[in-house]
Amino acid sequence: MEERKRLFFCLLVAAQLCVSSTQVLRIGGIFETRESELVSMDELAFKFAVNNINRNKTLMPNTTLTYDIQRINLFDGFEASRRVCDQLALGVVAVFGPSHSSSVSAVQSICNALEVPHIQTRWKHPSVDNKDTFFINLFPEYTAIARAILDVVTFFKWRKLTVVYEDSTGLMRMQELIKAPAKFNLKIKIRQLTPGNQDARPLLKELKKDKEFFILFDCSYRMAAELLKQLSSMGMMTEYYHFFFTTLDLFALDLEPYRYSGVNMTGFRLLNVDDPWVASTMDRWAMERLQGPKQESGLMDGIMTTDAALMYDAVFMVAVASQRATQMTVSSLQCHRHKPWRFGPRFMNLFKEAQWDGLTGHIVLNKTDGLRRDFDLDIISLKEDGTARGVVEAGSRLTKRWIKIAVWNSYRGMNLTETNRDKNNNVTDSLANRTLIVTTILENPYVMHRKSDKELAGNDRFEGYCLDLLKELSNILGFTYEVRLVADGKYGAQNDKGEWNGMVRELIDHVADLAVAPLTITYVREKSIDFSKPFMTLGISILYRKPNGTNPGVFSFLNPLSPDIWMYVLLACTGVSCVLFVIARFTPYEWYNPHPCNPSSTLIQNNFTLLNSFWFGVGALMRQGSELMPKALSTRIVGGIWWFFTLIIISSYTANLAAFLTVERMDAPIDSADDLAKQTRIEYGAVRDGSTMTFFKKSKISTYEKMWAFMSSRKNTALVKNNREGITRVLTTDYAMLMESTSIEYISQRNCNLTQIGGLIDSKGYGVGTPIGSPYRDKVTIAILQLQEEGKLHMMKEKWWRGNGCPEEDNKEANALGVENIGGIFIVLAAGLVLSVFVAIGEFIYKARRNADIEECVSFSAVMEELGISLQCYKGIRRRSRPHSGARSACIFCQPKRTPKREGARRDSST
Repeated sequence: MEERKRLFFCLLVAAQLCVSSTQVLRIGGIFETRESELVSMDELAFKFAVNNINRNKTLMPNTTLTYDIQRINLFDGFEASRRVCDQLALGVVAVFGPSHSSSVSAVQSICNALEVPHIQTRWKHPSVDNKDTFFINLFPEYTAIARAILDVVTFFKWRKLTVVYEDSTGLMRMQELIKAPAKFNLKIKIRQLTPGNQDARPLLKELKKDKEFFILFDCSYRMAAELLKQLSSMGMMTEYYHFFFTTLDLFALDLEPYRYSGVNMTGFRLLNVDDPWVASTMDRWAMERLQGPKQESGLMDGIMTTDAALMYDAVFMVAVASQRATQMTVSSLQCHRHKPWRFGPRFMNLFKEAQWDGLTGHIVLNKTDGLRRDFDLDIISLKEDGTARGVVEAGSRLTKRWIKIAVWNSYRGMNLTETNRDKNNNVTDSLANRTLIVTTILENPYVMHRKSDKELAGNDRFEGYCLDLLKELSNILGFTYEVRLVADGKYGAQNDKGEWNGMVRELIDHVADLAVAPLTITYVREKSIDFSKPFMTLGISILYRKPNGTNPGVFSFLNPLSPDIWMYVLLACTGVSCVLFVIARFTPYEWYNPHPCNPSSTLIQNNFTLLNSFWFGVGALMRQGSELMPKALSTRIVGGIWWFFTLIIISSYTANLAAFLTVERMDAPIDSADDLAKQTRIEYGAVRDGSTMTFFKKSKISTYEKMWAFMSSRKNTALVKNNREGITRVLTTDYAMLMESTSIEYISQRNCNLTQIGGLIDSKGYGVGTPIGSPYRDKVTIAILQLQEEGKLHMMKEKWWRGNGCPEEDNKEANALGVENIGGIFIVLAAGLVLSVFVAIGEFIYKARRNADIEECVSFSAVMEELGISLQCYKGIRRRSRPHSGARSACIFCQPKRTPKREGARRDSST
């Protein structure tokens, strides 16, 4: 008997020694289960973490971690309180769960009273007066999430956004975004999903009708999976929509049905999937889940959700804190005794000081409130064609392709990834194998019906510049297309209510993906649709009939010189004749003895009477000459300068007369837009609801405002339905059409009766239209720039604009020569006349001084008398004057009387 007692005692001591060498820590988990699931995801992650810790002895070499799990129903706070008391009686170092807010509050109050850490991994409504000193939450802090949402919206530069939230907690996460409109010029609409009803199609229908293309959904991943199905059934999973989900489990959803929809989808991801340890852990998780019961629908097979990853990290944080806690014992606690755990505050401090690189990144807790404030969020987005760049693998059977466009840190904010910053995307990535609907309009030579003996179908029905452009874009970007004519046959303009029509309306309603037509890029259109870079530049001009040639008149021979020149020539001829008469009478060298055989005759003669002077000028002007020849230097200067003048005048007249005889003069009633605005006889207008009409309607220039007032007052006749109707009116009636210069160029090449009047009124361009936010716009722009650099746009225009041609015409009409053309010759003539006057005065003085050698004195009265006789226009003969006697004081030239040098010299007292 004694031996048995000794043996039992030895075994008891050995057992106690074994127990003292290996410590056992127990943690408690309270998990809520749904009707559709046998075991919650949190419970599976809880067990998975404990097993991994016990399997790997490097973290807790001398400690075994065990657990106690309690399952409760949703919204059952009383049951949660009872279960946590049972766990505390067993002795636990920490309590995990539950997740619902009512149950969380009940459990938290008990843990605070008994000073046992309560660990939470779900989003918790923050309390104003937070006195939960034994509360720890690994879920990112809600204000940081709110800032992350705002940063993403501003990153995408959205100006219009619709927020759809599931419950009231979503408004708290949206608080930073709701306050943003005043600062970021953001227009926000807020809508709530019907509580308890997963059918959101009535709300989605309203969003589609209101053309809300940027939508933010704040909901659980279960609701997000339902929303995606309903969005697909509503036809909203297209490239024109951009959906932003705030749930951290967007990456875990099964998006295979929407893979090739082209929808833009963005979300957050907390898991650090780039870490190899994280990837291997998720592989093991996936293998276990694939062998276990099937997961709830909507998730990918074997995927670990964010909540599961946070639970996994929370269990590891307990292990890290326990490793640092030496000589810590766990005691049984009773809820009714209110005696706290004496090691609770110490273990709580160790837990807050612990750090861990877990599945959700680096974990650091705030020592004040136990919340997780420093964390990284990956901004992930689907690739534009539905498949994503970058590979996130959680095992061979778990593959999901996403692109990480940025990383958001709670302290540093948004940081673009290197792959997103430096990526060189091929422009064909998102358009390959896509079929785009292209709207266009019949307009020569852009889009025309192809002429064929066979019946054509599809795109083969059309040809033209725009069809060639589409073909080139398709070759570069790799898409296929279906061409459709716009239903109402209009380009697109707004009515008084601000509603659009034509191709612009079809783009706004997403009836078409592209508008490839002569669609002008305008300010009002740019606010409703997007445009590529222009593929053609042009301006507004006037299309009108070519003016008829004028019939030559009876006096058309006068046309080479302007009326001013003819008047100046007549005045010049009159003036030169008068100057020649005066100078010829004034100079003594134009007087001669009409009877040379009678040297003693007192009569002297001058041929330049006033009539003869006119005859001399007219003869020189007519290039016929006359029998009169000037003898004095002064008169010869007048004659020579007059001959030079007539040479230039007659040569200019003859040269311009040839041009007038060979070039038909056009009599155009209008030459510019100003001429149109100043008259009302010629009616003018533009295509109704086109960019040209919009230009005049919106213009603030007085001339164009006046023109629009004229057109708007005669809308039924001034505005035409299309260009073809306008061209017909120009040819058949007195009508001028305002249209694009490229169209005028094409029309005038094929109809020689039409021409462009004046220059360009404005400058603009044709671009490819796309809906607002279309992913095709930038790629089409790149392709157009490529075609421009290769010269293909110019070659296409030459191909379609080149016509049969019209007879070569000299557009420059022969204009009458004016003063600005030959005015210089009049200056030369005037200078010659002035020179001749001075020469005549010199001759007169010289002759007077010679006579002074013979006469003692020549008086002033004698000079004036001689001059008066010389200027008598009706007499060409006079007698020689006798010497005058007079006082010496009246003499002009006085010399001592000298004897003539040779005998027989005669005195000539003509001066």
